[in-house]
Amino acid sequence: MTTQLLFTLIVLAIAVQRIAEVRLSKRHEAKLRAEGGREVSHAHFRWMQVLHTSWFFAMLAEVWLFDRPFSPWLFSVALVVTLVGQTLRYAAIRTLGDRWTVTIWVLPAAPPVTGGIYRYVRHPNYLGVILELAAVPLLHTAWTTALVWSLLNAWMLRVRIRAEEAALEEANRYTESFGETRRFLPS
Repeated sequence: MTTQLLFTLIVLAIAVQRIAEVRLSKRHEAKLRAEGGREVSHAHFRWMQVLHTSWFFAMLAEVWLFDRPFSPWLFSVALVVTLVGQTLRYAAIRTLGDRWTVTIWVLPAAPPVTGGIYRYVRHPNYLGVILELAAVPLLHTAWTTALVWSLLNAWMLRVRIRAEEAALEEANRYTESFGETRRFLPS
């Protein structure tokens, strides 16, 4: 098996994982809606979907069309960073339980989730995504995708986090609940 084919299989496995996460999110959204929750600030979400979907195609195209070389040492480092990203994302999903969604939902009068991984960082899911968007392309030296999509993701997260924190502040006293907890680095 070539390294390009192995990389493609890894990317496809992550794509299947993301599709399963979207399905899980839809179930959680239905439950939140039934409990009186509401979705907020949906305008940016279409752009977020385009960004994340195009990331899969971009890194595959870069590896196959530009014949990016395979670097065992870079693969090793990128794999560790990818696994850390996956761990952070799944810790967030597990901690939030039925309140985890890919869109922004608030459940009025419910306190923000501050336990689990959220004791250490406010946005472990986003931190995991940051790490993955940078590291997965580097599993096969797709540095252009890693750089460009990381920059685009930083812009998107700036919009997303502001919208999310504003909605949670209004509905759930977010700032008071998190106090000195930082967004991405442990306090």
